[in-house]
Amino acid sequence: MYKLQDLKPFPNSKHKRKRVGRGLGSGHGVTSTRGTKGQKSRSGGAKPEWFEGGQNPLYLRVPSKGFKNIFKKEYHIVKLQDLNVFENNDVVKPENLLQKGLIKDIKKEVKILGNGQLTKTLNLYAHKITKNALEKLRSTNSTFTKLPPLKNKFRKTKKTKK
Repeated sequence: MYKLQDLKPFPNSKHKRKRVGRGLGSGHGVTSTRGTKGQKSRSGGAKPEWFEGGQNPLYLRVPSKGFKNIFKKEYHIVKLQDLNVFENNDVVKPENLLQKGLIKDIKKEVKILGNGQLTKTLNLYAHKITKNALEKLRSTNSTFTKLPPLKNKFRKTKKTKK
């Protein structure tokens, strides 16, 4: 059993501190073990770890204002009250919404919001719908069919091995 006063470090685990810059006879004089010439041999020549060798650093290359997320999903928003332009029992697809001028193009997905009241029975096809809009649709005996998502031109597809 060891006693606290008898504890000693392992042999060869303790070394004398290297004293540099104390004359030629010490073996560590003149250049003080830094080598000759160059940025690292000078005093104050140590650069921070994010230093990029004089290249314009990353924090200056990144834009400081704004950010455009290329993966953001954008939707055409259609309110329930706007769907009253259709006749009873009409089939409402994105193409029909485009013809009536409720959306501008078919490149984005269509989302139905529950604003206003629907007075007609419709067969609605869209990509997304809110819970409130779905309840109001069901109260008018309308049907809703979810369309598959549009293909994202930025999303990578898995390559199959042959």
